[in-house]
Amino acid sequence: MAQTFLNLAQGVTGTLPTSNYVQGGITEADQWRLTAGVTSNADITSNLERVDNSGFSKIGTGWSQSSGIFSAPSTGIYKIKFTIQGYGTSGDNINGYIKITTNNSSYSPVARCNFSGVGSYNVSSTEFYFDVTDTSTHKCKFQLTSIGGSAEVVGNTDETWTYFTFIRLGDT
Repeated sequence: MAQTFLNLAQGVTGTLPTSNYVQGGITEADQWRLTAGVTSNADITSNLERVDNSGFSKIGTGWSQSSGIFSAPSTGIYKIKFTIQGYGTSGDNINGYIKITTNNSSYSPVARCNFSGVGSYNVSSTEFYFDVTDTSTHKCKFQLTSIGGSAEVVGNTDETWTYFTFIRLGDT
């Protein structure tokens, strides 16, 4: 099937086969959240759920996770965003890390957000563009450090406070 086009700059009309159309748009977008607070330094391995509020819908298959290890549904360039919310105590400088692996074994930190503050809630986020060329070896996880005293990174099962966003931007 062909479509008629008009080149306004030159006043020329013609046809263009559908195989030449620019295809695309976002094919994968997903969001997960922490459902309970974290008060100690660790990889986030539990209390995770895909956002399930009324009105939410992922695009595509969505990311999967097992014990906090997140896997992409298909290859491509993904924007991964990690947002933490919580409160610190004196001397805290709470860090949130995005860590990736390309060999399904060794994880390296690639992006960090942090906040400090006493007695008030804070929000911080970071993001990373991850070129997933192999879904069996390219994965990510999230880590929290420097949590002390009565500090907490908060989670909630009814609202999205601390969360992870995955958007496929295009082909690898």
